[in-house]
Amino acid sequence: MTAKRVLVVDDASLMRAYYRQALERAGYVVDEALNGLEALEKILVQPFDLAIVDVNMPQMDGITFIKTLRGKDLPTSAVAVLVTSTEAKDRDILGARMAGANYYLTKPISQETLIEHVVLLCGAA
Repeated sequence: MTAKRVLVVDDASLMRAYYRQALERAGYVVDEALNGLEALEKILVQPFDLAIVDVNMPQMDGITFIKTLRGKDLPTSAVAVLVTSTEAKDRDILGARMAGANYYLTKPISQETLIEHVVLLCGAA
């Protein structure tokens, strides 16, 4: 059985490293993207089981990424999406859900909480 593949989409290198460490330790294969545009390019080239997406990023923000991903009539539109953001207002969470996010976590996020939600959304590694 192949390990589950997770794409971490965040413009902050520290966040990407934090997520990568937790995910790889849990057995997931991890790739990274700096923004939604780069994430779309990667998802079109290789399959992922989950995308962990920040909201505020340059070039293409997380919400636009999700809307674009969900709007395409491709197998990639079924990729599970976990949004992580410092934005914690109801309208932010609702906006992400309406765009097609599967779940929304507010930063800071413990590595344990991250892994729990990753397992729920795409299964164990």
